[in-house]
Amino acid sequence: MKVKVDGLSLNVLQTGSGEPALLFLHYWGGSARTWSAVSASLGRDFRCVAYDQRGWGQSDAPADGYSIPDLASDAKHIIESLPLRQCVLVGHSMGGKVAQLLASQRPPELEGLVLVAPAPPTPQNLPEAAKQAQLHAYDNRENALRALAFLTAFPPSHDLQEQVISDSLGGSPQAKLAWPTSAIREDISAEVSKIAVPTLILAGDQDRQDSLEQHRREVLPRIPGAKMTVIPNCGHLIPIDQPDQLADAIRSFVFSLGRPLAAKLS
Repeated sequence: MKVKVDGLSLNVLQTGSGEPALLFLHYWGGSARTWSAVSASLGRDFRCVAYDQRGWGQSDAPADGYSIPDLASDAKHIIESLPLRQCVLVGHSMGGKVAQLLASQRPPELEGLVLVAPAPPTPQNLPEAAKQAQLHAYDNRENALRALAFLTAFPPSHDLQEQVISDSLGGSPQAKLAWPTSAIREDISAEVSKIAVPTLILAGDQDRQDSLEQHRREVLPRIPGAKMTVIPNCGHLIPIDQPDQLADAIRSFVFSLGRPLAAKLS
């Protein structure tokens, strides 16, 4: 289905039912399809909503408007438009930085926050070689395959590999450039201290993009009460490497919030 957000048409995939709903925000280079295996598992217990962020997948690609505040505004409008009366944000990598900013604004519908290998709220200043690799990661199939190998702990199946490559290459030029040239350096560290919902950080033990040490230094201490769980045998693309472990961790966290369990027992 398509949802209109400030004149843009954003592509939304939904499965399951129940509250709180889970709203999934994908990584730079991904799409709503990134969450397919995770949503298939969690859809047995919750309403799962994933969408293509602007410039990716089947969503519109405006000429500008790819800052972290712009993307957070899109997510807020998705929540209000569907509507999701109670929700948990699940943000991965770039989507995790977007989710941090939105959570800091304390939308009344928000009940919890899950950050999956999140980009930190502080500016990232990569070495020049890493900057160039990221800047050209999605220029062509060869580069996209190289990026996928860097971001995963082991090769995905052929079909899943082709899906990931298609999503990465299919992004608009504006969306591809916005993250490595500007959004990665946006500083939202002052805002994230305002997050007031239970927060779980999920990190891959073999993540070469955003390390465990970085999460412990730049993310965990900045969000009041946040906790972190390490997922073994996993790189940066946790929804690709370990979707079942990821789904189990999210399910346990959401049940710990109380509402779903109470609803099932009533």
